Amino acid sequence: MALLELQGITKFYQVGSVEVRALRGIDLFVEKNQYLSIMGPSGSGKSTLMNIIGCLDTPSNGTYILDGSIIHGNSIDENNGHHTVSDDQLAYIRNQKIGFVFQTFNLLPRISALANVELPLIYAGFPKKERIEAAKYALERVQLADRMTHKPNELSGGQRQRVAIARALVNNPSIILADEPTGNLDSKTSNEIMELLQQLHQGGNTIILVTHEAEIAENAQRIVHVRDGLIDQDTKTNRIF
Repeated sequence: MALLELQGITKFYQVGSVEVRALRGIDLFVEKNQYLSIMGPSGSGKSTLMNIIGCLDTPSNGTYILDGSIIHGNSIDENNGHHTVSDDQLAYIRNQKIGFVFQTFNLLPRISALANVELPLIYAGFPKKERIEAAKYALERVQLADRMTHKPNELSGGQRQRVAIARALVNNPSIILADEPTGNLDSKTSNEIMELLQQLHQGGNTIILVTHEAEIAENAQRIVHVRDGLIDQDTKTNRIF
């Protein structure tokens, strides 16, 4: 069974009197422990697709199943009919099932790396001792054990992205969703971050990487090209894991 399953996903926006069709029928299946890149030009729909996968937005039509749970769509049990989770349930899924890594890091500047990594666990209601232990372990996994007490402005760009990745890992999510994770980094640091994502994948994590850079996308096992709101190509790479 797929970890993530999208069937006939559409997303329409109304801009004044014009209907914008951002997604026009997306079918996508992602297995557990797969490493997938999503590519597409500006306006292709890849950002909308990422937002739906990350439960930051809901589709207009279609079915989305994540880790065996229906996020949006028709239930297998005909008596249950159409199903869409509430905003509170979406927030819970984002906290528990999806680890986000953003291009701009999205770290709180006035608190330490350790405290930044703790944040998802605070929202999830974990006791303090468990939070600290889990956050320390996550920072160790990204080779930042010696930078736990540093604030973001005391870290390099690559170190800040490692903190963001540790924060994404700390809840042991089903999927790590990385949106242009090397966009603000130089080539050397980008390579280091991609090596880290590969190590995490080899350790059992499922990774979905959104990028416009072909060289970055090639780090994955599989590349999905989105164009005009549809999947244009879905190909395997030559990467050996």
